Amino acid sequence: MKTGRLKLDAVVQPMPGGRVIMCRLERVSEADLKEQQKIDDAAAAHDAALFAQRVRKRLGLTQLEFSRRIDVSLETIRNWEQGKRSPTGAARALLRVLDKAPEASLMALG
Repeated sequence: MKTGRLKLDAVVQPMPGGRVIMCRLERVSEADLKEQQKIDDAAAAHDAALFAQRVRKRLGLTQLEFSRRIDVSLETIRNWEQGKRSPTGAARALLRVLDKAPEASLMALG
């Protein structure tokens, strides 16, 4: 197979059907970006809430039982599931492990 080098002297224009429409992007203001960030953050919190609730329900535990099994306050579980807070760090990792290997995880937690 033959290889070669190509040098581009001009800026490459996006192809039609690409993911970014430059003329629309140029019209977006800082206020628009901040508003979209709020919407995205709310959606992420909602997704985290649904994930925490799904893991708990999949284990067949009430919020109180779940909080005791993973040694997290009941208020924290409620905040996660209502989207007021999102699990971070070790808590998020624990939820992922509980989701992927529930029996082994619960056995390890005692």
